[in-house]
Amino acid sequence: MRVLVQRASRAAVTVDGSVTGKIGPGLLLLVGLTHGDDEAVLDWMVHKLANLRVFSDGDGKMNLSLTDVDGGVLAISQFTLYGDAKKGNRPSYIEAARPEVAEPLYDKFCEKLGEAIGKTVQRGVFGAHMDVELVNDGPVTLMLEK
Repeated sequence: MRVLVQRASRAAVTVDGSVTGKIGPGLLLLVGLTHGDDEAVLDWMVHKLANLRVFSDGDGKMNLSLTDVDGGVLAISQFTLYGDAKKGNRPSYIEAARPEVAEPLYDKFCEKLGEAIGKTVQRGVFGAHMDVELVNDGPVTLMLEK
């Protein structure tokens, strides 16, 4: 599992002209799943994200977590995080989990993260073409992998 984490002032996702998810301050997560990912991997990532200290305290130091600042989360499924472009010019996505495996894991991940932070995780639409808007705060961007 790979999650590209971006601290956001605000973020939104639109599918077919309709906003399907949006947040104010919080985290935009691009979520990629691979073969062998399971509930233990999801649990590790949920714990990491709920407690990741990337928000500034009163002294301007990154000491606060998502739950400390009551931040929102927008999670976007992103199989291209497992794209491999080492050979040739067309990426291979063989390392990405198949949709029939990835979609239930993505749904479970969003549910578990929502429970951990005490609010609904906003989402895009799995497998859809999405327009994602982001105001990256900082910018702060991290890649987490388990």
